[in-house]
Amino acid sequence: MYLNPEDRVKEIDKEFIKVQIFEAPGTIMLGLGLYGKFGADGNAFHPFLNDPTNINILLILGAVIMAWGGYKSFTLLREKASLKKKHGI
Repeated sequence: MYLNPEDRVKEIDKEFIKVQIFEAPGTIMLGLGLYGKFGADGNAFHPFLNDPTNINILLILGAVIMAWGGYKSFTLLREKASLKKKHGI
């Protein structure tokens, strides 16, 4: 276990930033998938987004990455709040 709660809170902040950086491509992938699915109508700005298989892959991968990021963010924030409440940081 961690000896110093203040150090753990700092580590949580760093981990949270890493999660956000990792989650950003998932958000972009989901956005491009939604654009290709509903906005492009077969005339996307890039031919990759005109293929329904590619669009579905983008949607699935983007959603999975975002779901993982949301879960990880939630657990980190919950741990941080618990530490702050328990130790009065």
